[in-house]
Amino acid sequence: MDLVKGKNIIITGASRGIGRGIALAFAAQGANVAFTYSASAGPAEALEQELIALGVKAKAYQSNAADYNAAQQLVDDVLETFGSIDVLINNAGITKDNLLMRMSEEDFDKVIEVNLKSVFNMTKAVQRSMLKQRHGSLIHMSSVVGVKGNAGQSNYAASKAGIIGFSKSIALELGSRNIRSNVIAPGFIETEMTEKLPEDVVAQWRANIPLKRGGATSDIANACLFLSSDLSTYITGQVLNVDGGMLT
Repeated sequence: MDLVKGKNIIITGASRGIGRGIALAFAAQGANVAFTYSASAGPAEALEQELIALGVKAKAYQSNAADYNAAQQLVDDVLETFGSIDVLINNAGITKDNLLMRMSEEDFDKVIEVNLKSVFNMTKAVQRSMLKQRHGSLIHMSSVVGVKGNAGQSNYAASKAGIIGFSKSIALELGSRNIRSNVIAPGFIETEMTEKLPEDVVAQWRANIPLKRGGATSDIANACLFLSSDLSTYITGQVLNVDGGMLT
């Protein structure tokens, strides 16, 4: 079943990790993919070619989702090239971890700006076209940390919890126009970033997960496919924990 064949998708922060996995999964299902990157031009161009090779339209855009005007311009550019936007996946995010006593105001503000304000910027930017076409799926990437908190990540947890409140509000605002807004809260997902962690640290993480393994980027991508497809047309305002049971 081609769950999203012919749909046009925007993914923020997709040159690596979870975003890259989502882009590849959507293209494999026949979706056209517009995606953003901040600085990794090489990986972004490589991914663009990889997606095109799967037989879909794809384009990489260097854009800062945390910048309101840049988000508006990005959506205008995507609409010009792709014609419409069916799905927005707000995936861009950063961490600047530290205990509260050592956390600078700058590190708090930057994480809120990139992780949370970008979701406002991008959702606001796509809203008009989705309202006009009377359909759309908004998917916002939170985290288990946004649900339960984590020591040393108060800025990150605040940003990811904020995404949940924002998404639920947008679900209430836009539901009557057939626009759905949902959140995915990943747990410990194994990517290039986690490969740099000491093996004993990763082993400890896995041991504390009921399924006894870390997640793959494909696990998150599959959840995105579900929430973008006609299999989930009666689901909005929800948080889907993709965490191997961490929050059970």
